[in-house]
Amino acid sequence: MAAISRIDINGEKQITVKDGNSLLTELAKKNIFLPTACGGRGFCGLCKVKVTKGARPILPKEIPLLSEEERKNNFRLSCQIKVCNDLAIEIPKELLAIKEYACKCTGIRDLTGDIKIFTFELIEPQTIDFIPGQYIQLLSPPYAKGIEEVYRAYSIASDRQNKNSIELIIRFVPGGICTTYCFNYLKVGDDVKMNGPYGDFYLSNTDTPIVFIAGGTGMAPIRSILYQMVETNCQRYATFYFGSNKVKELFLLNQMVNFEKQLPNLKFVPVVASPDKDEKWDGQQGLVTQAVQRDLKNAHEHEAYLCGSPGMIDASIDVLKKLGMPEQNVYFDKFA
Repeated sequence: MAAISRIDINGEKQITVKDGNSLLTELAKKNIFLPTACGGRGFCGLCKVKVTKGARPILPKEIPLLSEEERKNNFRLSCQIKVCNDLAIEIPKELLAIKEYACKCTGIRDLTGDIKIFTFELIEPQTIDFIPGQYIQLLSPPYAKGIEEVYRAYSIASDRQNKNSIELIIRFVPGGICTTYCFNYLKVGDDVKMNGPYGDFYLSNTDTPIVFIAGGTGMAPIRSILYQMVETNCQRYATFYFGSNKVKELFLLNQMVNFEKQLPNLKFVPVVASPDKDEKWDGQQGLVTQAVQRDLKNAHEHEAYLCGSPGMIDASIDVLKKLGMPEQNVYFDKFA
């Protein structure tokens, strides 16, 4: 029989959990959800909690993701704490308000050879409020032998005015637990669970000209922000650079044209790294960062919103800083 430990939360609530799993996992079983863009693999550093009693020595994997000040104040990554004794922890109260949503998959549509857009109708609760740019955590159930349920983070791609549904843009990752579930097992009509919303990647309340830079599924939060700009009749000047390797990997181009019509100060710039010989392409070529470097003038007067792979984000930040954009004007969402 598994041993039992007690966890005190903020000195206000006590829960009992079975030993052996991570603190992140055990909290989720009690409907206490912490942000985790990497699904609890110790890469993103988002699932931090302050451990005031019962902490074991910090693990080497945690050190790069915790500042010196955080380590001094007993912050830990909850995904790296294996529950094996009583603990006392502190969690921000806003995270205790995170909800779990029972949903039904109502649509699956191909965007490219390895990217699909999924639509989920909310069943309980029936509505969600989120800030465009935020993400949810989707539960992947144990769909095959040896597979345990896991959560994975996906940016919300939908219009916040549609409070009864959520759209996610997901790329298939070979061997990925959740993407394998979504692409090979999830069907229209299936019930799913998700929790959220999370994140502080959202449009600032200024008149500063905008540079959006994204690639692949990084389109998702920018699409949601563009819906918001249409809804609020936003007049800010904005340029959206969207990069792909091949022409066939571009998607939602017609919708981007419609956004340009609805937002006269928006310019959408698709960039293809290396078009195949049989692909007709008269748009910009090369890396998306090269297009930004060629085009962007007066970078110090702009702010940038970046979403994509860590490599693309790092390269974009480097280019923007060289062009003179203050680092505090660069906002990003990395997908590990």
